[in-house]
Amino acid sequence: MLLYNVTSNVDEAVADAWLFFMRSVHIPEVMATGCFVRTQICQLQEEEDTDGRTYAVQYYCPDAATLDRYQREYAPALRVDLERRFPQQFVAFRTVLEVLA
Repeated sequence: MLLYNVTSNVDEAVADAWLFFMRSVHIPEVMATGCFVRTQICQLQEEEDTDGRTYAVQYYCPDAATLDRYQREYAPALRVDLERRFPQQFVAFRTVLEVLA
């Protein structure tokens, strides 16, 4: 099992709207691809030297081939949509972790 983690720092001015969009539109669209078995969203509790809020959206994927398919077939359009809705109002970085236990 792999954990696909997307950490985003979101401008305070749009953080509530961004979170609503993630919960109501973006995450359901990602899950509709069938590439992930579950998801969760977390908020960093101790923010230092930032003008926004930091969230980690975590998607659980059964294997590397499925994650590769998601990144190739679905992720580009989903990222463009998110960037179009919140232009220059967030930065994101992605990591892949192996779930060991």
